[in-house]
Amino acid sequence: MIDPILVGIAGGTGSGKTTVVRKILTAFNKEVICLDMDSYYKDLKHLTHEERRKFNFDHPNAFDTALFIEHLQSLSDGESVEKPVYSFSDSVRTGKTVTVSPAPIIIVEGILVLADAAVRDLLNAKIYVDADDDIRFIRRLQRDVAERARSLESVINQYTRTVRPMHHSFVEPSKRYADVIITRGGENDIAISMVVSDIKARLIRINEAS
Repeated sequence: MIDPILVGIAGGTGSGKTTVVRKILTAFNKEVICLDMDSYYKDLKHLTHEERRKFNFDHPNAFDTALFIEHLQSLSDGESVEKPVYSFSDSVRTGKTVTVSPAPIIIVEGILVLADAAVRDLLNAKIYVDADDDIRFIRRLQRDVAERARSLESVINQYTRTVRPMHHSFVEPSKRYADVIITRGGENDIAISMVVSDIKARLIRINEAS
């Protein structure tokens, strides 16, 4: 069995990670899958709705990192996994799962992918997607209001209370572990094409070696 290429893509909320991932997925079609860290938030069913709203979702402890790593290792071993389906409007796991099958290239995406040493050690390539703070905040605001049924006030309160301080404490410092920093987020097509070219070259070398 050929070991897959694990590509970590980290960066702050609203930095453009999703756009970068989408462009890489498009470049490789069926050879690539994505395992997003956001699906591995801890289940908060034991908390009231109000308590969930006050929960710090940007701290490393908010994630079920053990399960995330377990699934990464299973995919690396050629085994399918059942990725949890998370409800961002209710802050709970739905009880449903999505089957993710192994592939030659695995994109590992999330704000803290490079901040956790155990996750970082599994990666073959590490990418940090960077964008200005004001741009990231506007994107976060638009997304949470449109897609996650949040009010304007709650998004602003959460951003100032937890998102911004956690970004400066955990997310931004993880930039130093990156092999490549993509500035301007998903708009930087030149940087993204360079990343795609590097992954293609790695894939060719693996196929030749097999």
